[in-house]
Amino acid sequence: MPMPLAELHWDHRYRRDLPGDPEPAVFSRQVLGAGWSAVAPTPVAAPRLLAWSPEVASLLGIAPDHDPDALAAVLAGNTVLPAMAPFATAYAGHQFGHFAGQLGDGRAISLGEVLTPAGERYELQLKGAGRTPYSRGADGRAVLRSSLREFLCSEAMHHLGVPTTRALSLVGTGDAVVRDLLYSGDPRPEPGAVVCRVAPSFLRFGHFELFAWRQDAANLTRLADHALARHFPELGPPGPAAYGAMLLAIAKRTARLMADWMRVGFVHGVMNTDNLSVLGLTIDYGPYGWLEAYDPGWTPNTTDAQHRRYRYGQQPAVAHWNLARLAEALYPIIQDEAPLHAALDAYAATFADVWTSAAAARLGVLADDGLSEGLDARLRATETDMVIAFRLLSDLGSEDRSDAAWLAALAPAFYATPSADERAAWVAWLRSWAARLRQEGRPDPERQAAMRRVNPRYVLRNWMAQQAIDAAEAGDLTELHRLHDVLRRPYDDQPAHDARYFQRRPDWARHKPGCSMLSCSS
Repeated sequence: MPMPLAELHWDHRYRRDLPGDPEPAVFSRQVLGAGWSAVAPTPVAAPRLLAWSPEVASLLGIAPDHDPDALAAVLAGNTVLPAMAPFATAYAGHQFGHFAGQLGDGRAISLGEVLTPAGERYELQLKGAGRTPYSRGADGRAVLRSSLREFLCSEAMHHLGVPTTRALSLVGTGDAVVRDLLYSGDPRPEPGAVVCRVAPSFLRFGHFELFAWRQDAANLTRLADHALARHFPELGPPGPAAYGAMLLAIAKRTARLMADWMRVGFVHGVMNTDNLSVLGLTIDYGPYGWLEAYDPGWTPNTTDAQHRRYRYGQQPAVAHWNLARLAEALYPIIQDEAPLHAALDAYAATFADVWTSAAAARLGVLADDGLSEGLDARLRATETDMVIAFRLLSDLGSEDRSDAAWLAALAPAFYATPSADERAAWVAWLRSWAARLRQEGRPDPERQAAMRRVNPRYVLRNWMAQQAIDAAEAGDLTELHRLHDVLRRPYDDQPAHDARYFQRRPDWARHKPGCSMLSCSS
């Protein structure tokens, strides 16, 4: 039965399974021999509930008839309930290909784990809740723009069917936070906010890297045993064989996640090893974005603009590289290279299988046989919105039609009128695709419905999020709530919202900060 937040069944397994930091004071430092530090959120001036996910509340068993002021006080960190035991975790990571040493939860504070009426366990974490020992001199806060983006995208990805951390709430703090939006030497105050993130756990590749880097085999083993018992109990009792099997499971989950990202056109932007979940969840929504004009070389991250390490088309390869770093971290407790290589090979094979199936499903065919490659060439040659193009294909029948009719059907996806040669190439590809559909003989209504289930109509484009941010900073939450509602049903036709949300990026957003490129400033 749903209950108030204060009456939930709180537990703290991570704190029990890993040693804690003996130093109670909160100051930036290297934390040795520990997996976490006890730290309370720093109270804010005027917490106000801005947005709320009823689906996540239901998942946790929270009653819908909540007191918004009392709830905001808890979800901003001003009120710590007696059953909570706030903490921040220690981890390391490779950032942009280079090992960065100790990182940790620099502004994320976990309140504890909730045991739901359904017998599930979820960790609740406040992002932007203040300084921790891992803040590295920063203020531990977050601004409204990045918090709103994380709240919306967490829930949008869930409803797209992409594994992700969730978001229970978005709370304004009433405090100003100073940030340099584009690292241009022009820091300015912005409204602050706190997001309550929810996941079975926030365990990352970097948690294992920390203990491996410090040659702390005892705590590396304790962490692996915790992960096995908590997330992979089917793999058997702790030991080298189970640790290798766990790496294999993580590799397969990660491969499926990458295929999902590629399917919907999502670009994470900061695929550091500390930003990859061992559960195969999308985690840490920073400078992410969706492809507008199709470009496999595009990254939304200004920090990555030169080298484009985390570009759209590179994401599967980066995940493989990150898994190799996780394999290296686990080697001291496995002491055998064979299961490490097996896991990496399984990642490649799983991604290839899942992506091949996804590519065929997106086109409504039983087997791809080069159709995706041909479409990729067309999308590269003509500035085309990938998400819109696939959705428009989902609505087309398999009958042949005139050249003009074929081109008109895809016109809403084109940013510019294709040249004569491009028009001819598009028509040739469309005719070959329709011929394949007729050859396979699947009824159009059945095939179209299946395509619509994998090709979303609505995604959280950066310019849409920016409009919600601009309005929210001015005190108007209408666009935030409207977007949140539309993105709950991303595969459904919602005609009343098409003019606003099923359209190409407007010209005004092409180079506007927050709409085309984003920084890690948050």
